[in-house]
Amino acid sequence: MKQDIHPQYQTVTVQCACGSSFETRSAAKDNVIQTDVCSACHPFFTGKQKLMDTAGRIDRLKKKFGNKIAAAPVKKIAPAAVRPAAQASSSKLSIKDKLKQAAQQKPGAEAPKAE
Repeated sequence: MKQDIHPQYQTVTVQCACGSSFETRSAAKDNVIQTDVCSACHPFFTGKQKLMDTAGRIDRLKKKFGNKIAAAPVKKIAPAAVRPAAQASSSKLSIKDKLKQAAQQKPGAEAPKAE
């Protein structure tokens, strides 16, 4: 291992905005690391969820776009039984059967040889 190229790995104190603090080890040059969220105040660890102002965002979206969002056309796909045979899914067919179907659709064309 080369000498004098690795940072000092030292004990540091992590202080959260909620007032909680703990010690860990880090290569940071400062002895104190400031954080906004820690395991003592994060909703995932505490089980408490902070409510956000989503109502204002939704109202602004509706005001901006109006009924354009609700009136957007929805493309419907017909069930396989209603679709023509050419559009129906043929994933269950073997390669030989697919080649035969392709040859039948083209009049006068020979069926290619399957390997």
